[in-house]
Amino acid sequence: MTSHNNREKIVVRTSVLSILANFLLAGFKAAVGLASNSIAIISDAINNTTDALSSLITIIGTKLANKAPDKKHPYGYGRVEYLTSLIISMIVLYAGLAALIESVKKIFMPEEVDYGPAAIIVVAAGVAVKCILGMYVKKKGRDSHSDSLVASGADAFNDAILSASVLVSAIVYLIFRIDVEAYVSTVLALFIIKTGVDLIKKSINNILETRLESKLSQSIKREIAKEPDVEGVFDLVLNNYGPDQYLGSVHIEVPDTMTVAEIDKISRRITKDIMKKYGVLLHTIGVYSINTKDKNIIKLRKDLEKIVFSHKDVLQMHGFYYDEQEKNVSFDIIIDFESKDREQIYKEIYSEAQELFPGCNLAITLDVDASD
Repeated sequence: MTSHNNREKIVVRTSVLSILANFLLAGFKAAVGLASNSIAIISDAINNTTDALSSLITIIGTKLANKAPDKKHPYGYGRVEYLTSLIISMIVLYAGLAALIESVKKIFMPEEVDYGPAAIIVVAAGVAVKCILGMYVKKKGRDSHSDSLVASGADAFNDAILSASVLVSAIVYLIFRIDVEAYVSTVLALFIIKTGVDLIKKSINNILETRLESKLSQSIKREIAKEPDVEGVFDLVLNNYGPDQYLGSVHIEVPDTMTVAEIDKISRRITKDIMKKYGVLLHTIGVYSINTKDKNIIKLRKDLEKIVFSHKDVLQMHGFYYDEQEKNVSFDIIIDFESKDREQIYKEIYSEAQELFPGCNLAITLDVDASD
């Protein structure tokens, strides 16, 4: 796992490099665009300026995200980065819309262009620089788990494609005297708009905290399941407070013969191991007790499992508890979100379980597993 201090250095260093490169390109392209009367090159220069702004926003967001926790924000400011990545995504979308408007205008109101050697050289250099910059920024973004850098890298690739289209248009014009710049720019503007929309969706999903990355959740569950006395791992919930900042809870099934001291020892060991290996703090480890002494209860549990899993959309059953003295039966079930009628399946299971446990008070929780 990348430390927060090292991560901040990577993001800031990469963003500063991106700012310098974009301002340099913007200056050259603006001069050449004005000289050649090319709206595409001028738009490209404006695009480079917005990229520099995106990188500046990334730096500000990273600095704010690394502020120490305080009384109002006890879990820190890590989610600020999701807001900055949303802002950058909106800048990408704006750049695409602006390019589309200018391109369409030029289709209906074409202007004479005058491409010279300087224009060809500057645009070609811009394509090369943007490709290299895009690959570098995107790689650093993935390495540091920075959505803002990934978005900036994607934007740089879009610019490289846009610049390449301008270059191709210029060459076509010089050879065949056909001006296709506006049409090519229109197609590419639509591509940039799509990229902006995709990035906005991803940023909003991070802010809303959607389903966990399956690879991470499954790895954590497998690690916990390695404990000799843990029979099952369920209800893993991780709350995200920024890139690589998770605080969560989980339930484990253990034999009912274990003492509180033994369970406490396991819980502390799990907390330590998961923090060390994944950087995830499990602040709560709940316990489901598995009956291992009463053969009648063991049989009833197996009979119940047959009933529950006879419904094809049921993914999981856990947390079974039968209090024979108080006549209470409780357990959790997870039904596939793709099921056409989850509530109907729940009602059928409830009815069938009631027949298995006549006279008992049933408490069946329709649970969700946000980690698979």
